[in-house]
Amino acid sequence: MGQKSQKETIGGEVVLNGSVEQISFRNEESGYVVCSVQPSDRAGGTVTVVGNCAAIWVGEELTATGNWVNDSRFGLQFKADTMVCVAPTSVEGVRRFLSGGLIRGIGKVNADKIVAKFGSDTLHVIEHAPLRLLEVEGVGRKRCGMIRDSWRRLKGVRDVMIFLQSHGVGMGQATRIYRAYGDQAIAIVKNNPYRLCRDVFGFGFITADAIAMKLGIAKDAPERAREGLLHHLQAMQDEGHCFCEESALLLSAQGFLDISVEKLAEALSALVEQRRLVRDGQRIYLRELYDAECNVARRLLAIAACPLPFRGIDADRALAWAEAKMRLVLAGAQRRAIAAGVGNKASVITGGPGVGKTTIIRALVEIFGVRRLNILLSAPTGRAAKRMAEATGREAVTIHRLLKYLPQKRAFTHDENNPIDADVLIVDESSMIDIVLMDQLLRALPDKITLILVGDTDQLPSVGPGNVLRDIISSGAIPCTRLDTIFRQDTRGMIVRNAHHINNGEEMEGGGSDFFFIETQEPDRIVSRVCDLVTSRIPSKFHIPPQDIQVLTPMRRNQLGADNLNVVLQNAINPVGPSLRRGLTVFRRGDRVMQMRNNYDKEVFNGDVGFVRDIDAEEETLRVDFDGKSVEYGRGELDELVLAYASTVHKSQGSEYPAVVMVIATQHFKLLQRNLLYTAVTRGRKLVCIVGTHKAAAIATRNNEVRSRQTALAERLSTPSEGAATI
Repeated sequence: MGQKSQKETIGGEVVLNGSVEQISFRNEESGYVVCSVQPSDRAGGTVTVVGNCAAIWVGEELTATGNWVNDSRFGLQFKADTMVCVAPTSVEGVRRFLSGGLIRGIGKVNADKIVAKFGSDTLHVIEHAPLRLLEVEGVGRKRCGMIRDSWRRLKGVRDVMIFLQSHGVGMGQATRIYRAYGDQAIAIVKNNPYRLCRDVFGFGFITADAIAMKLGIAKDAPERAREGLLHHLQAMQDEGHCFCEESALLLSAQGFLDISVEKLAEALSALVEQRRLVRDGQRIYLRELYDAECNVARRLLAIAACPLPFRGIDADRALAWAEAKMRLVLAGAQRRAIAAGVGNKASVITGGPGVGKTTIIRALVEIFGVRRLNILLSAPTGRAAKRMAEATGREAVTIHRLLKYLPQKRAFTHDENNPIDADVLIVDESSMIDIVLMDQLLRALPDKITLILVGDTDQLPSVGPGNVLRDIISSGAIPCTRLDTIFRQDTRGMIVRNAHHINNGEEMEGGGSDFFFIETQEPDRIVSRVCDLVTSRIPSKFHIPPQDIQVLTPMRRNQLGADNLNVVLQNAINPVGPSLRRGLTVFRRGDRVMQMRNNYDKEVFNGDVGFVRDIDAEEETLRVDFDGKSVEYGRGELDELVLAYASTVHKSQGSEYPAVVMVIATQHFKLLQRNLLYTAVTRGRKLVCIVGTHKAAAIATRNNEVRSRQTALAERLSTPSEGAATI
């Protein structure tokens, strides 16, 4: 009662004033915080304050209104209904505020020096006369500029946070909004909150719509109808579809927008007139996807129809020469694939693991190489390109690096106006290429090029929209060779054999030394066994270190999802060390991390995996090594990274690991499909351990209903239309 008696009571509520001493917990998405506050009306002893605050940092002065509660777990707390913070005014408050690492360029040492020089005027100097910081020993022009820019950004973020908090937007999202729009953030959001869905990573329609409602936009407003239709098509794109049937689009949008079909039809027509959408018969496309699909069909057919720019290759003589050079005997299907590759301008080679795709690529490189042709090798991911290079002894690059992205222009160097200079391009792991990336690639290729696509259509389809490789094959427009005989002899063979068993809908075999199934029922036991395998059993028995072991699971959420497994594995493998926190995630030096979206400025792409090599706690930055490329992330960019000790199977596409531990249980029921299990097993190079239930594995093996994607590429390749494409 003593604490409560010291507080002023207004209308049944208590007002608490004080200085923020420590922030124990902060949810950057919701804005919920738990902090220790030193009350201003008495000395000694902090109190715990909990509640939502748009912007709060150590050292600031807090005014909170609320009530005292006695929490059963944490004791007496001040539960705030409102929390407002302002910059500190006392010398000690300013020192602690600057020491918190909030402003880049000011750590504890520099904070002491700056406050010693300017005292209570410190924040005024930083804001209005930042060049005076040069008077402080150790502060040069570079650091002075860093401090000035960081202070301006801090004030801008605070204004955005305060404005957005009343609309349900948390600190993490507000930071991303400010990063996207800068000082114009509030004006842009007020003018059109739906822009957030398109411009800000991780921002959904539901939140933007809630802001729009609070800003007074009517439920049946034309702009809401238009944005709702765009949102639905974007959601379908995220699920892999290229278009939506018009009737299905209108009915679905009516359901979640509560707007009449008539008004939605008007909005749809307006979007088509604005060229943001395309109506192709009964199909409705986002313009980018329509243009991409039409252009992929047009460019593939154009390349295939163009005559060879070099003297034709005698396939029989070339095959005999390649066999002698490589000291092997090629099988019939391999010979047909090579003959198709050297005899056609465009061709496809498909098949599962161990069927000789790499051998064929090596033979093609040898044959084209002896003709002194300019050969390029590429793949969608860095790891796939690296494997290609190791197999052929030639340089291989990712498609993004092949096209040479220019960050300053936000465009690729190579396109239809500046095509790649090459005679032959061989692309591996082509099943991973979505329709947009294939469009960008084909735009950059000259008609003269010989294009060979290699991939496994039985794997999961691309993360992005389309089903490109499968559609190309099913169209029959491009010669395709399917390989189905297992040749790989470099392991005991159970990984490859079981991959083919899965693909044929057959029960997996045991008894090998590279493939194990550990029957485990309870989720808690599955988690503990996975942890034991990664940290102890596999390293000790197979001499494969934890950093070379990848845990795969069907989903991100729940106890057996990647998010929880990452926390467990991080605590077991890398529990201490320099770190940065974003929300509930802690990044430590040595952590394996994954990039979650394409960042062309940094030249890192969705699915790239690296290791945290350095953390600067004072500057709040970390550096990640992606296969030799060092990339820096600021605190506001950490939402692009996730821990990657465990990953979803989808995100593992194109990668191969020395050892894979796969989690599979019936709680993954909705995702248990043959191509998912097949993809997971084929990621392992030396060892695969499956932890879970045979029942779940059997469900996945039997379920061969590949979820169809709404695409029309196969149709466009079969019945090309001259007027279809827009460049």
